[in-house]
Amino acid sequence: MYIVATFRHSSELELAICELERQGILAEAITAVPLKENSPQAIRVLDTIRHSDGISLLDGPAVIGTIGSVLGASRGFGWAMGPIIGGLLGLAAGAVLGFVLDWLINFKRRKKRNRRENAVDVVVIVECSPDQAPDVQNIMERWLALGIGRLGSG
Repeated sequence: MYIVATFRHSSELELAICELERQGILAEAITAVPLKENSPQAIRVLDTIRHSDGISLLDGPAVIGTIGSVLGASRGFGWAMGPIIGGLLGLAAGAVLGFVLDWLINFKRRKKRNRRENAVDVVVIVECSPDQAPDVQNIMERWLALGIGRLGSG
């Protein structure tokens, strides 16, 4: 029977492996595989159906551009150039302002998220007998495994 668990690469992982060895699990029966760390991706302006990073840099410009065009058109009635040109100028100014604000806000969030997500996950696979499985699961739960699963009969 196999017990599979995921951990953050931390001291809890090391302590869990040490405790498993103290419980009589041979070192050869314990396998720890670190998962590859994803390299940070550049912010994309347009999301596609196949890829979305949850950050869209077009929402803010659309909203603020719409507000700018309404304000520009309403103020344009008093200007010599008229409401249409005033609305277009307001749209352009609002879209640029919205894009800059969106980019600054998402740049700060992305920096925080990258710092928080730099920890690498490790998959631990333990080969044990069915009567040892509850003890192995208990040890992994105690040392803060992110997820635990069983493979095999038992």
